[in-house]
Amino acid sequence: MTKSNIRMGWIIGVLLIQQTFGALTFPAAKIGLAAIEPFTFAFYRFMIASVILLTIVQFRRFDIPVTRTDLWRIAGLGILIILLNQTTYLVGQSMTTAGDGALLFATTPIWICVLARIYLKEKLTWRRSLGIGIAICGVVIIILRGAVGFGPEHLLGDLIIFESVLAWAAYSVLGKPLVMKYGAIRVTAYALTFGAISYLPFGLYRAITFDYTPVPMKAWIALLWVALGTSVISYLLWYWVLKQTEASRVAAYHNVQPIIAASAAYFILGEPLGIPFVIGGLIVLVGVLITELRPHRKGTIRALPE
Repeated sequence: MTKSNIRMGWIIGVLLIQQTFGALTFPAAKIGLAAIEPFTFAFYRFMIASVILLTIVQFRRFDIPVTRTDLWRIAGLGILIILLNQTTYLVGQSMTTAGDGALLFATTPIWICVLARIYLKEKLTWRRSLGIGIAICGVVIIILRGAVGFGPEHLLGDLIIFESVLAWAAYSVLGKPLVMKYGAIRVTAYALTFGAISYLPFGLYRAITFDYTPVPMKAWIALLWVALGTSVISYLLWYWVLKQTEASRVAAYHNVQPIIAASAAYFILGEPLGIPFVIGGLIVLVGVLITELRPHRKGTIRALPE
């Protein structure tokens, strides 16, 4: 086994761990949001995560200081990941099912491909363009299923989560050059800290006035899981992997997330899957796979980073 294959195996392993932590966010958030309103939930999540990440940064030595210009760019990433991604996700997730949230996030590779083509000048082939169209059809089926089967609130929740998907794609692509320059730990820590500060006007008042008496222990455990498992571990691993290879190729491994999330939601929350959900999910995954998998050539491995 060559060093290249060993390195590739490590990257795949880290990606699968990252996707598992990310997938379990959906049922965990659903449990927490059943007892804690979204803005209060988000306040504690971001405060806990930013304090932990800044503590890690304090115990590390870095050779290159972050320039003032790049600090502003990282602050922009913080607004993307906190206000436009995670805050809107928590609001949307409180209105729809964990399975819908996971499947909508499965379209992330599509939007990363598009943004990587525009911002990073990565190649967008006809295969990826075809996959984009197919995956969008799957998203439409999932969203319409919510509107017809569950009502307007469910539909609104799906649409809000879809907006948070676009914000996550932008965070991934725009953050890659900064991660290449400064590393995953600092960029993630500073981005979440800037984002948490920008969130204070929204979250602090809600956290102070929230009635904590009916909140069960399982809701606090779920909040801690989302803060530590998602905002710390998953985010750090995601930017670390982005540093190793192309953004559009890393994004392919989002495919495993809806499978894990939907399965966890079925067993933990008892959420039904349903035929439209399965059909829409399969169409999304087919579109993503067409977008990401490269034609097999002798001596090569498909969809693995080089």
